[in-house]
Amino acid sequence: MATLTFWGGVGTVTGSKYLLDTGEKHILIDCGLFQGLKELRERNWQPPPFSPKSLDAVILTHAHIDHTGYLPRLVAEGYRKPIYCSKATAELLKILLPDSARLQEEEAEYRNRHQLTRHNPARPLYTEEDVQRTLELLRPIGRDEEPYHLVAGVTARLYVAGHLLGSRFIHLTLEDSGKTLLFSGDLGHKNPLILKDPAAPPKADYLFVESTYGDRLHDEVPPKEAIAPIIRKAAKRNSGILIPTFAVGRTQEILHVLRQLEDEHRIPILPVYVDSPMAVEATSVYQQLQGEYDPSLLKNRKLTLRTHNCHFTSARGDSRRINDLTGAHIILSASGMMTGGRILHHAQRLLPNPSATLIFVGYQGQGTTGRRILEGEKEVKMYKQVFPVRCHIERVEGFSSHPDYNEILAWLKEMPHAPRCTILTHGEPEASQHLAHLIEEELGWKTLLPQYGDTLNLE
Repeated sequence: MATLTFWGGVGTVTGSKYLLDTGEKHILIDCGLFQGLKELRERNWQPPPFSPKSLDAVILTHAHIDHTGYLPRLVAEGYRKPIYCSKATAELLKILLPDSARLQEEEAEYRNRHQLTRHNPARPLYTEEDVQRTLELLRPIGRDEEPYHLVAGVTARLYVAGHLLGSRFIHLTLEDSGKTLLFSGDLGHKNPLILKDPAAPPKADYLFVESTYGDRLHDEVPPKEAIAPIIRKAAKRNSGILIPTFAVGRTQEILHVLRQLEDEHRIPILPVYVDSPMAVEATSVYQQLQGEYDPSLLKNRKLTLRTHNCHFTSARGDSRRINDLTGAHIILSASGMMTGGRILHHAQRLLPNPSATLIFVGYQGQGTTGRRILEGEKEVKMYKQVFPVRCHIERVEGFSSHPDYNEILAWLKEMPHAPRCTILTHGEPEASQHLAHLIEEELGWKTLLPQYGDTLNLE
C-alpha cells in the first residue's frame, strides 16, 4: 500500500516536506526549511527523519525557501537523484539557494566575531559548495499540464499556481493503482499583480491544500491603493521607510506598484534601495521569463520592475552605507518575516526612531520577529540585543501572494469531482481548522489535519 508521511508543512507554514512511498519508490514533494519558533528551527539541525539516500526523486512546487531551503542539507546528507521543478523555479533556485548559504555563512561569521553563540564555533547549516552540488541535480520539466515520467510507476503533471514566478501545483498518478494525488503547494490570487491566474485543479483522489490564510479574508482595498497614503505620510516625516520583503516575488511586485504610483504622481519619487543580492538577481530573472506573466501586462506594456530613483545593492559594504542615509528613503530588504539577513541591521537603526516607518506587506509566521512587532511588542531581541520599537508600524495585506479562505474555496469548487480526502497543510492550527470546517460545511468533503510525522495510508 502506498503511504504519505508529513515531515513538515503541517501545523506550521514552514518546512514543507511530504514523503510518498509507493511501495517501490520514494518521492519527496518539497524540501523546505523550518523558520520561526525555535523548536521548529531546531528541526533543521536534527538528522533527517528519513534516509536521503533512499529517495528516488524530489519534486518542487516553487522556489521559496520554506519549500526548498533544506535541499542542500539533503544533498550534504547523501542525496544524489534528480530534483524536478518548473524551468522558472530552476532559474530562481540558482539565485535563491546560493544566497541562502551566503546568509547563513555571514550570520555564523557575525555570531563568531561578536561571540553571540552557544556553539564554538558557530557553523552554517550548509555551505555554497553544498548548494552547487544541489544545483547540478535540477531537472526542469518543460511543458505544463502534460504527463511527465517521474519514476517507475509515477506520472507527474505541473499546473500554474500563480503564487510566484515558476510556481506550480503538482498532480501525481500512481500507475499501478490509478490513484491520484494533488499538492497545491502555495496558491496565488485570482488576478495577481504580475503572474498568470492559478489553473483550475484537475480531479484527484487525495488533495493536499495549503491553509496559510484559512481563517482570514484579505482587505478588499487593492494593495496599490492601501500603500499610497502610507508612503505619502511617511515621506512627510522625512525619515526612513523599511519594508521587510521576500526577495523573490514580493520585491518585484512592490517595485512594480511603487513605479505605477510614481508615474501617476500619487507618491513622491524617493530613493528606493533594494538591499538583497538575491532580490537583485531575481529581478533580472523576472525580466527574462516574461512567459510567466499575466498576458495583459505584456500587451499593454505596463510592467516596470524599478522605480525612478532605484538602487540595487549586493555588496555588504553598500548595505552598511544605507545605514548612513538621512531624509526620506525606502529600503526593501529580506527576510520578509525578519528572521535573519540584512533586514535586521536596518531594523536596529530604524525601529527606535519615532519618525521612521515599518511596513509589513506579507504574512508573519508565529515566533518570527515580524510577528512579535506586528502584535504590538514594545521591544524585540535581535542578535542578543534588545531594541525598542518606537517607529510607526503599518500593514498592507493586499500584497499577500496567498489566497484567503474564500479564494481557496472558490478554487476547490472548480474541481470536477470531490476528492476522497482533503488534507490541510501549510497553515497554523487555527487557520487549518477553520478552513477544514468550511470545506466540510460548504462542500461536504472529508478533511484531515495531520501532525508532524503522521503517515496517511493511500487506500
